[in-house]
Amino acid sequence: MSTGRPAIGLGSRRFRLLFISYVIGMGLAVTVLLSGFHWNLRPVAPAQAGGTASEVDTTAVVGIRTFVAPGDAVVEEDVVYATEPDGTQLTLDVCSPADTTEPAAGSATDAATGTPAAEISATDEAGLSDEVDSAVAAPGGTDAATEAAVEPALRPAVISVHGGSWARGDKGNSDWRNVCEWLASEGFVAYSVNYRLVPLVSFPAAIDDVGRAVEWMRANAGSYDVDPDRIGAFGGSAGGNLAALLGSRGHGSLTEGSRVAAVAELSGPVDLSYDGIVVVGGSSGLEQIALDYLDCSSLLDCPAAVDASAVNTLDSTDPPVFIGTSSEEFIPLSQSTGFAADLDGLGITNQLVTVPGSLHSIGILDAAMRVQVSEFLHLHLGT
Repeated sequence: MSTGRPAIGLGSRRFRLLFISYVIGMGLAVTVLLSGFHWNLRPVAPAQAGGTASEVDTTAVVGIRTFVAPGDAVVEEDVVYATEPDGTQLTLDVCSPADTTEPAAGSATDAATGTPAAEISATDEAGLSDEVDSAVAAPGGTDAATEAAVEPALRPAVISVHGGSWARGDKGNSDWRNVCEWLASEGFVAYSVNYRLVPLVSFPAAIDDVGRAVEWMRANAGSYDVDPDRIGAFGGSAGGNLAALLGSRGHGSLTEGSRVAAVAELSGPVDLSYDGIVVVGGSSGLEQIALDYLDCSSLLDCPAAVDASAVNTLDSTDPPVFIGTSSEEFIPLSQSTGFAADLDGLGITNQLVTVPGSLHSIGILDAAMRVQVSEFLHLHLGT
């Protein structure tokens, strides 16, 4: 009687089953390798039910809600700017200004003079023809005026960072879509960004994501007719913290990597230390939000609070900063006034605007505030 294992013949049923299993297994392994181990590609999403709501905690028509979008912005949604090893896709929306480079139908203009073609007389045409031929003829048979008319001018860009306690909110909710289209109406190419949220991640995931988004913007600037040397940041609430930190992170040139050339933030908690929140009279709710974000049990012993606070990472090479706040809001006023004083001490251009009341973040972005923010960004990014 044999006590060994039965032989598996090449033609046996057991061999065929083993071979099929081997082929399927190898196929799955190759698929995983080719996909970069992304078992499940999925966009980053708000961490809580209903988390797409704005941080403006009122149903009133205030702040950015008073802006009526003209509806002519070109909006490209859910553009992937990075993919995490676990398959999480980080996305942004791009709001580009309406294309005004082409003349309206039926109103053709002369490329060299800008004069409507119908107004050029026969006598003018003869004289103008020689002048244009001699003045703007370009190599290869294409005149320079035609090239200038075809190639759009590069625009400044602004990354727009939503709020929501670093734990909720979304680039595409109605308030932040309005911000995106408002920036586009001002002539900026706006990139409204999503980033990973608490409790799935903690600091520094969110600021790392925003920094990667800026790097992606710079690398892909040509696709959106953006000048990579003129990128600014705008944010509110937790997004204000991230915009301010984006500006203060790093050192030196404002035209490389994730550096930005100007920052505008509204209601940003720029000091997450015990002194910056508790000592100055911040609420226990704000303290808990910071603790959750920093993954600390106490602000008295939380090294992450230092690196997460723009007031601690400033240096004299940092960009100009616009600071907007209300006098009685959730974030202690001393955060904004102290930030402005720190900027002054380093010789960094800044503008502090305080409005009365308790509205928060883009809840204070009414017509008057929009004028001041846009003028600041235009001044430091150009038009």
